[in-house]
Amino acid sequence: MNAYTDIEPLDFEDAIEKYDPVLGIEVHVELGTKTKMFDGAPNIFAAEPNTAITPVSLGLPGTLPVVNEKAVEYAIKIGLALNCSIAEHCRFARKQYFYPDLTKNFQTSQYDEPIAYDGYVDVELEDGEIVRVEIERAHMEEDAGKNTHIGGTGRIQGATHSQVDYNRAGVPLVEIVTRPIPNTGGRAPEVAAAYVRTLRDIFRTLEVSEARMERGNVRADINVSLRPSPEAPLGTRTETKNVNSFRAIERAVRFEIGRQAGVLESGVEVVQETRHFHDDTGHTSPGRVKSDAEDYRYFPEPDLVPVAASREWVEELRASLPELPAARRRRLLGEWGFTDLEMRDVINAGALDLIEGTVAAGAKPQAARKWWMGELARIAKEAEKELEELSVTPKQIAELVSLVEGKKINDKIGRQVLSKVLDGEGDPAAIVEKENLAVVSDDSVLEGAVDQAIADNPDVVEKIKGGKVQAIGALIGPVMKATRGQADAGRVREIIMDKLEVG
Repeated sequence: MNAYTDIEPLDFEDAIEKYDPVLGIEVHVELGTKTKMFDGAPNIFAAEPNTAITPVSLGLPGTLPVVNEKAVEYAIKIGLALNCSIAEHCRFARKQYFYPDLTKNFQTSQYDEPIAYDGYVDVELEDGEIVRVEIERAHMEEDAGKNTHIGGTGRIQGATHSQVDYNRAGVPLVEIVTRPIPNTGGRAPEVAAAYVRTLRDIFRTLEVSEARMERGNVRADINVSLRPSPEAPLGTRTETKNVNSFRAIERAVRFEIGRQAGVLESGVEVVQETRHFHDDTGHTSPGRVKSDAEDYRYFPEPDLVPVAASREWVEELRASLPELPAARRRRLLGEWGFTDLEMRDVINAGALDLIEGTVAAGAKPQAARKWWMGELARIAKEAEKELEELSVTPKQIAELVSLVEGKKINDKIGRQVLSKVLDGEGDPAAIVEKENLAVVSDDSVLEGAVDQAIADNPDVVEKIKGGKVQAIGALIGPVMKATRGQADAGRVREIIMDKLEVG
């Protein structure tokens, strides 16, 4: 099936010129319930292997599942947030396939009767363009265990043996399936990543999941197909499995478009298959030939009754939904007075929550944006971290802003203080007091430093008196040096101008 593995991918731009890409995305989100989907085993992360299990988790003979009501509630909330219709009746089904991480040889999922269907979500791209992604369905299911392949590259190919941890088996999942996403052209990689980011933000806002991609709370299966033109039938798709970062999603889509274009240009048919993304190379590799639904031999789960969510309950949940991310961004844009470009930069940097928290702690919006999008963004970039990973809180930044705006410290000292906060030395005000970093505001001290600067720089004094007032900076510098950078530069300027009788 993989006779084309040695075919060179087409350059992405060339591929987009020749073919029209169509996306389809399946997102799995682990729900943050206390217990698993069908049993009372704890739903916890990073427990000792095979300790968060019960006989039901392992599918032992004679065990019977019971549906987790909170998981159903979370699934309905997700469906409502995605503008879906909520089924009055739905049921679970058995999805038959053998894999070591499913001891019962089937996954309890939903097939022809999902709990939510026919929805949509509007996705905003970096330049403000809105792409509407139609949702076909959102259904409930259970997660499988986790295989760890020992030896080789960590994948099953080349491994010497494998170990299975069943702690994750039975963890509640909601799988959200899009309809084909057309008309994305060269922006297909960006659309895919932005869509998954939008869902991640919704999950967090609903508080149905921690939605931490690095932990696998959110995983995306990315379907890509190519066709000669938007008018042509859909091409054969591939499904790149379990991509768990936004950057990886973009890279996987980009590579797969180029790879499929190279295959088609060689006169070979694309094989419908699953593929694996390799973060080190940015390439995908073949998995297995993709099964169609009939290959799973779905049939209704005989041990579970249908789920019938009353309309009253659904409407109660609808009324309880929090403000969703898109509406929140529009509100904050108006409240903060940011430009559209400023707000997009904040969102793209992942700084919205941080700035909102800083404003809530007392800082002005523009001041909060300045620190998070300036010095902190620079530090995060150098450390190759996300802003939220930095060891500083919005409350600490608000305190720093207050010190600067209250003229207790200046911007330069503020950056020094921030560095110490990031090093874990304490809160800004405590650091300023401990290190004696407060701005020198005693005029007698400043005047002494100014007098010395004037005496040491007669040529500069002549220039200033001769009308070149901009040369005053050459006197401010020595004063700042004499006060270890702790002088109020504005006040120093005023004193110099008064002494030289200019201005």
